[in-house]
Amino acid sequence: MTVSQETDDIARSLLAYEAAGSNSEPAQSLAVRVCEKLRGPLCALAGVVWYRSLIGRALTLARLQTSSLGDLQIAEDGSLQSFGDSPLQSERHNASEADVLLISQLIGLILSLLGSAVTFQLVQGVFPNLTVSTESGAIRQFEDILEEVAYLNSVCDRLVLLAGQHPSVEEALMSVSGNVRNTATVLEVLAVIKAEDDAPQKKTLKQRRERYMN
Repeated sequence: MTVSQETDDIARSLLAYEAAGSNSEPAQSLAVRVCEKLRGPLCALAGVVWYRSLIGRALTLARLQTSSLGDLQIAEDGSLQSFGDSPLQSERHNASEADVLLISQLIGLILSLLGSAVTFQLVQGVFPNLTVSTESGAIRQFEDILEEVAYLNSVCDRLVLLAGQHPSVEEALMSVSGNVRNTATVLEVLAVIKAEDDAPQKKTLKQRRERYMN
């Protein structure tokens, strides 16, 4: 799976954060240490079997791009174990490209499965005070609001369907649907205008704003 520049930036930020926090001689590479910190909350969220599948997929995808991960094995609890003296294992204080590849694939999979809002909340819980520098940081800042907008619009659609199935309360359901839709629209306008102010180069945000201004 090809990762985006933003996902690559997040991976490098995590690795740099982990490297800066190492005060003694580490026994594992940076990538393994980052995976180990993410393993706990991810296993708690969806179970060990799910996490083993996730890290296994990330490892497989990363191995397609480098041979430096060949000695890594996944234990029953989902932890990564290294055998031998690989290039990855020797880079314990600095992130190698193999480290970046593995963490980028893992973060990319988490984003695709859990969405950005949950992913960033999880990452910030594990790596407090982490600063992630990405080209689309302004969009990420408000993407959780836009996800809530999408949810509210889906609620409206379901209410409209229910209104058609229950004529006795159709008027009331349509009124509630309209109010929720209006709330969603206000939230979307707020997020889009603010995000565009922080990232004026984003064409998609400009298009969304123009939709409400016309």
